[in-house]
Amino acid sequence: MKLFLTAFLVVSLTFACNDNTHNESKPVAVERSEMDRIKLFTLQGEAIDLAKYKGKAIFLNFWATWCKPCVEEMPTIKNAIANLKDNEIVFLFATDDKTKEIEAFEREHNFGFTYMKASDLQNYGVIALPTTMIFDKEGKKIFSELGYRKWDDKENMDRLLQVSK
Repeated sequence: MKLFLTAFLVVSLTFACNDNTHNESKPVAVERSEMDRIKLFTLQGEAIDLAKYKGKAIFLNFWATWCKPCVEEMPTIKNAIANLKDNEIVFLFATDDKTKEIEAFEREHNFGFTYMKASDLQNYGVIALPTTMIFDKEGKKIFSELGYRKWDDKENMDRLLQVSK
């Protein structure tokens, strides 16, 4: 047993003393923001890089064509967009519905929104629809909520204004 402990100490000290990593730079893992993890696509299937919106607040609404609360919420979002048009806020609408369904919805409802395709909604914390996330100008998620909200209420528009400044 004594021989084993002696051998163990010799080996441990040898490797500990020969550690040259203190002179080398070690790679540092860069944490991606939650916004960078979200994968969205145009209706034609092209990937959308949300990083192009950094420097602006992002209002990201996950919805579906068949979701009644989603559709009921949309006119309030349209009003908020009109009232906040002079601010640095990007409004995006993502769904995992089929492109034909989205295009038919767009023709039927003239909201003028920027519709996008999304997949793996659960990976982003979307467990019910509608779900709205708001990201600040640096891409940090500062708000996430499930369910309907009247976005053209003063309190909600003030929240969006604060994020855009």
